[in-house]
Amino acid sequence: MIQTNDILRIIHKDYRNAATALHNKNALEMLIATILSAQCTDERVNQVTKNLFKKYKTTKDYANANIKMFEQEIKSTGFYKNKAKNIINCCKVLVEKHDGKIPSSLEELIKLPGVGRKTANVILGAVFNKAEGIVVDTHVKRVSFRLGLTKNKNPEKIEQDLMHEISKEEWIFFSNALIWHGRKVCNARKPLCSKCHLNKICPRNGVIKSQ
Repeated sequence: MIQTNDILRIIHKDYRNAATALHNKNALEMLIATILSAQCTDERVNQVTKNLFKKYKTTKDYANANIKMFEQEIKSTGFYKNKAKNIINCCKVLVEKHDGKIPSSLEELIKLPGVGRKTANVILGAVFNKAEGIVVDTHVKRVSFRLGLTKNKNPEKIEQDLMHEISKEEWIFFSNALIWHGRKVCNARKPLCSKCHLNKICPRNGVIKSQ
């Protein structure tokens, strides 16, 4: 049986400063960047938001954006039509119902267009330092399965499994650390098991034994 304390001890050593890779200076920028990051690399999002954040400063700026122009500005992040619609509609709701400010509760965030539970958890952890859940992105999904922390494939079920295994004060750090570990070591096609500090305790579920 995998020991979560051993996992936490190792990743705290390897990723002690783990934080989101999305560039942002405030809650609004974190919201926009997180919506754009769906099915897109953080590196690409950071390239796009470098100019985007210079042009759009407030929720009103996004709410009043020309959707055709905005689509072109975020096109390289993929699924740009849907993302543009969600961002503009989301900011309209923020202006109308929240005085242009980003809510700090999971319940309010997930009511916003384009904001699901994962996005809400990212914002709560990165901006408000609030742990109301665990971010389950593609890296967390893959690494937690390989570590034997979950047998589920559905992100919400995985989140529930992890919330049961990991103490609440570790939730924010844990997801950030697993994301970095998934990028740097436990990648999808060829995990670097021989270089992984979790090697001795990891059951390597789903990993070809020769790796």
